[in-house]
Amino acid sequence: MGVGLVMGATYETGGGDGDMDTVVLTLIGIQFAQVAFGVLGILVTAGEYANGMVRATMTAVPRRLPVLWSKAAVFTVAAFAVSLVTAFVTFPAAQLFFAGTDQEASFGDPGVLRALVGSSAALTLLGLIALGLGALCRSVPGANGAFIGGVMILPEVIGMLPYDIVHDALRYFPGKAVTVLMSADPVPGAPSPGAALLAMVLWAAATLAAAALLLRRRDV
Repeated sequence: MGVGLVMGATYETGGGDGDMDTVVLTLIGIQFAQVAFGVLGILVTAGEYANGMVRATMTAVPRRLPVLWSKAAVFTVAAFAVSLVTAFVTFPAAQLFFAGTDQEASFGDPGVLRALVGSSAALTLLGLIALGLGALCRSVPGANGAFIGGVMILPEVIGMLPYDIVHDALRYFPGKAVTVLMSADPVPGAPSPGAALLAMVLWAAATLAAAALLLRRRDV
C-alpha cells in the first residue's frame, strides 16, 4: 500500500510510466509482496521442521495429509483476505493522487475489479506454491532458495534461449501469470486472464500434490 501511495504522489502525466497499466502501476508493491507471501507460505510448512514441532504435529495427526490440507486452507483464506483488502484500499487511495492524470481510473472501468481480485488470487496461489515447496524441502533456507531461484529467477534465465517453444511455455509460468492477472488491460502476447489463473492453480496443485506424496512416504 505504501509503494502504491508513493507511486501516486510522485506521478506526473507524460512521465516514463504513462504507458503502464493503471492497476499494475497502483499495485506495483506486489513485486515485494510476492517474496513476503512466499516466505510466509514456506514458514507455514517448513517452519515446523526447523524447530522440531513437526514430530508433535504428526503424532497428533498420524494420517499426515490433513495437516498439509489444513495448513494450505488456513493460508489460502488468510492470504487472500489480507491481499484483497489491501488491493481495494490501495487502489482508491492512490487514485486520489492520480486524479487529473492519464492514470486516473475507477472501480467501474473495464477490467479494474477483475485485476484487483486477480492480483489477490495471484499472490495467494504464489504463496501456496511456496507452501508446497516448504513441505517438499523441509528446510526454510532450502525452500526459500527453491522459490526465489526456481519461480522468479530461472524463468528469466530460460527466457534467453532462442527457442519459440520455450517462450510459449514461459507464458504460463507463475511470474508471467501474475502480471496477466493483475492487469486491467490485455497483456500483448500473453494468455487470457482465465488461462493464466488456470495455469497458476495447476502449478499450486502440482506442488501440493508432490508434497503430499512425499509426506506420506518419508519419515518426519
